[in-house]
Amino acid sequence: MKWNRCIAQTGFAKTSWRVLGGAKSSTFLPLALGSLQRKKHSTSGSRAYLRIYYLALLSLRNKQVAAPESVLKRRKRDEQWAAQKAKADAESKKAQEKKREEVFKRAEKYVKEYESQEKDLIRLKREARAKGGFYVEPEQKLIFVMRLRGLNDMHPKTRHILQLLRLRQIHNGVFMKVNKATVNALRKVEPYIMWGYPNLKTVKDLIYKRGHGKVNKQRIPLTDNSVVEKVLGDKGIICVEDLIHEIYTVGPNFKECANFLWPMKLSAPLGGMTRKRNHYIEGGMAGNREENINALVRSMN
Repeated sequence: MKWNRCIAQTGFAKTSWRVLGGAKSSTFLPLALGSLQRKKHSTSGSRAYLRIYYLALLSLRNKQVAAPESVLKRRKRDEQWAAQKAKADAESKKAQEKKREEVFKRAEKYVKEYESQEKDLIRLKREARAKGGFYVEPEQKLIFVMRLRGLNDMHPKTRHILQLLRLRQIHNGVFMKVNKATVNALRKVEPYIMWGYPNLKTVKDLIYKRGHGKVNKQRIPLTDNSVVEKVLGDKGIICVEDLIHEIYTVGPNFKECANFLWPMKLSAPLGGMTRKRNHYIEGGMAGNREENINALVRSMN
């Protein structure tokens, strides 16, 4: 608008202004400045002076100035970095999609395995009942141990065993593998703990709700599969479902998985606990609860 107003004041037609404006600045600028010097004191008045002045300004505006070398280098470097970042992002996205598909496939395989085990158990029980007998389930391989009480007035050996079991606080819980040494250690500290045989639902709920991993000696919540893969990826365990399967089935990497899981901090059960010093078979809370541990964990989770 400013240039159009100047054109109107100087009396130029729009067509002639476009023709002159379209000329090359390298050839038009010296001509305009020379004319300005000649017509500065002429009798044609201020109209010719303004006309040449604005033509010179227009040529200066259209003249392109070369950028400094440092600016060109910085632009080139930024373009290279942007291209590298875009390439890395595309590769990372592709790898994540591939890993997500692998996680879904593993989860589906585990679900089918659990369903097959449950159907086999039902079939064996029906066959035994049809023959007039009883089906004896195999011995449990997994136990869940929780600390019940005990802060003061405790024997040093008992305290040491609880520390070895990683039960340093009340209502802490850990998964353990059933063997002779484990059972003997649990019997020595039985007045201070309660334990039993968790089912699949209990294992899943504990890991998903209370699960934390040990990463560089820090307690990190299991909110992402990358936390599991970072520590247990070399064992072929890349997601939380792999971790649950390894714990529940007591697989070959059970020790690494159990040590990776931080002791789970549970809440007090609804209504509190009564008769902590008595054994479970005497109406108390301590000792082996077998399958009844699942209901207790559900009320504390």
